[in-house]
Amino acid sequence: MKNLLGQFDFEKQFSKADLDAGKYDRYMQDLRDRQNIVAALLGGVATAAVGAVLWAAMTYLSGYKFGIMAIFLGFLVGKVVLLVGRGVDIQFRIIGAVLALISCLAGDGVAYCIALAKTQGVSILSVFSQVKSVGLIWFFKTIIDGGDLIFYGIAVYEGYMFSTRKLTPADYTKIREMP
Repeated sequence: MKNLLGQFDFEKQFSKADLDAGKYDRYMQDLRDRQNIVAALLGGVATAAVGAVLWAAMTYLSGYKFGIMAIFLGFLVGKVVLLVGRGVDIQFRIIGAVLALISCLAGDGVAYCIALAKTQGVSILSVFSQVKSVGLIWFFKTIIDGGDLIFYGIAVYEGYMFSTRKLTPADYTKIREMP
């Protein structure tokens, strides 16, 4: 059966209800045994950090804040969490969502601090010190607007959705063929 996009709708043909519950549970347990939450955290943090630096550099060099970077970061962080963590459980989704948001905030924050340091003629460390003294919540309330929140929301959604493995038709076939 084809869906509206003309793609085959495998979930209609292959569903959990059609499978032997014991086989499905064994297959899912095997996937859970392969999960690695530490790798997901480390890979996600590294990706979020590199993404934030790239966002800050791009914003600083161009003089424009590109909301599309948030979407890119959400996707990228989610995919890395999936690749290295091989997760199927909700904690991997939470890691992906939280790290995507942190990456967006850090990218915006660092870009703003670099621009402020240049404008004031002071070092970036001096600006970071000023931010620390006024508080992060006040700082981000000052630099973030409604448009940013939309892009951050999309990034969080992508970090959440792309960070876990979904069963494919090949998985359903393997489950059916299990002894």
